[in-house]
Amino acid sequence: MINIIPDENDMIALIGQSLYDVWQKLCAAIDEKYDMDRIWNNGGKAWTYEYKYRRGGKTLCSLYARENRMGFMVILGKDERAKFEAARNNYSEFVQKIYDETKTYHDGKWLMFEPIDTSLFGDFVQILAIKRKPNRK
Repeated sequence: MINIIPDENDMIALIGQSLYDVWQKLCAAIDEKYDMDRIWNNGGKAWTYEYKYRRGGKTLCSLYARENRMGFMVILGKDERAKFEAARNNYSEFVQKIYDETKTYHDGKWLMFEPIDTSLFGDFVQILAIKRKPNRK
């Protein structure tokens, strides 16, 4: 856990206004479909902050922030990878490339995207639906 939760000004100073707008829109897209606990953490070695969506001890996804960059991570376990692979043609070539190039660990594929606009949000929402059915109408 981190001591100080960043506010809007902290985030804009860190990632810049345009990426902060993308961050806000991505959070809104997730919040629209999922009622989750949202937890701020230290971002570890690679990132300044982690913003995690969790429910019942399971993580749906995480957003990351560092200087002039943002990240969006989803971890797909074995069954979830099978679902992705069965529907892979429904995803953009870029998302398929990230999937193919991501190393598979014992606990799954840790898909990390660094969105710079909202163009991949449709894919992100589909991937999240593989992990967990939306629980908001």
